[in-house]
Amino acid sequence: MEEKILVVDDEKGIVDAISYAFRREGYIVETAYDGQEALNKLSIFCPNVIILDVMMPKMSGLEVCKRLDHGNDMGIILLTAKNDIVDKVLGLELGADDYITKPFDIRELVARTKSILRRLQKNSEKQQVQKIEIRDLIITAQQRKVILYGEEIEMTPKEFDLLLLLLSSPERVYARDDLLNLVWGVEYAGGTRTVDIHVQRLRSKLGEPYQDLIQTVYGIGYKAIGDIYENKY
Repeated sequence: MEEKILVVDDEKGIVDAISYAFRREGYIVETAYDGQEALNKLSIFCPNVIILDVMMPKMSGLEVCKRLDHGNDMGIILLTAKNDIVDKVLGLELGADDYITKPFDIRELVARTKSILRRLQKNSEKQQVQKIEIRDLIITAQQRKVILYGEEIEMTPKEFDLLLLLLSSPERVYARDDLLNLVWGVEYAGGTRTVDIHVQRLRSKLGEPYQDLIQTVYGIGYKAIGDIYENKY
C-alpha cells in the first residue's frame, strides 16, 4: 500500500491520534499544523487524501480548499467542530469530498478515507480510455480537461466528475440521490441542493447552446443528451 495521507489540524493531540491510526493501516502519513504549512507540503508530499481541519490559525481549511490545484486526483475530507450546514455545503462546493464533525470516531474517519481512495482508483481506471466529443466540446477524462471552441473551461473536481458521468451515458436518467452517491460518494447533510447548484454552474460555464446537453427530468433528477441539437423543434 503506497497511498499517502496528509493530516492537517492545529491540535497536536488530534494530529497524533489520526496519524497513528493511518500508519497502523499501512498508509504513509505526513502532518501539518496550519493551512500555510499544508500548502507548502502538498507539492512535495503529493498526498492521495488530505484530512483538513476547517478552523485553523493563519489560514482556514476552506481557504486551503480554494487554493488547491483541483486538477489533481486528491481526496479532501474536512474536519469541523461546527454543526453549521452552510460551512459544510461551502466546503463541498469548494471541492471537498466529505466532512466529519468533531468529536468523531477515528474508525469512521479511516473507513471514509478508504471509500474515497477506492472511488479515486475506479475513476482513474475509467479515465484511461474515456474521451467525449460533441461538436465543439471535447472532454478528456485522463487529463481532466473540458475544451469548448478550442478554449479550456475551468472546472472544479466535482463539476468535472458530474459532467463526465452525465455525458458518458446519454439519455440515462439519474436521480439526485444517485448523483450524490456516484459523484460525492457519501450522503451529505447538504442534500440534493448540492447537485442542483453544481448543475447550474455547469450550465453557466457551458453556455448556449451546450448548456442544453444537461436536461432536468422534473421530479426525479437529470439526464444528458448526445447532441446539442436533439429535442429541438
